[in-house]
Amino acid sequence: MKHGRRIILIGIGTLALALGVLGVFLPLLPTTPFLLLAAACYARSSPRFYHWLIHHHWLGEYIRNYRENRAIKFKVKVSAIVVLWLVIGLSITVVDAVWIRLLLGVIAAGVTIHLLSLRTIKN
Repeated sequence: MKHGRRIILIGIGTLALALGVLGVFLPLLPTTPFLLLAAACYARSSPRFYHWLIHHHWLGEYIRNYRENRAIKFKVKVSAIVVLWLVIGLSITVVDAVWIRLLLGVIAAGVTIHLLSLRTIKN
């Protein structure tokens, strides 16, 4: 692989990883797509970074479960849905524009449907 392409993929992977980690704490920012993008970029550019990410104490199991089984742990599923609706509910109460309230509700419903569609791993 050309050196420039490798650097670009590592950069995109690192940015995606940072956004994925932020998504753990910010309900409207998706975690899974960014972590999967980071894993894909690292797999194509740096075996060392890919190995680190896939075997990371907190993120590795999450990525492996999603990629291999399209499943997440029950506790993760429940806590994600609860935090999502708490933050969205709070946001809806402070926003004046009706269209933004509706958009937030649609986003929350979509994320909830996606999470519920994943298989559940019992803790």
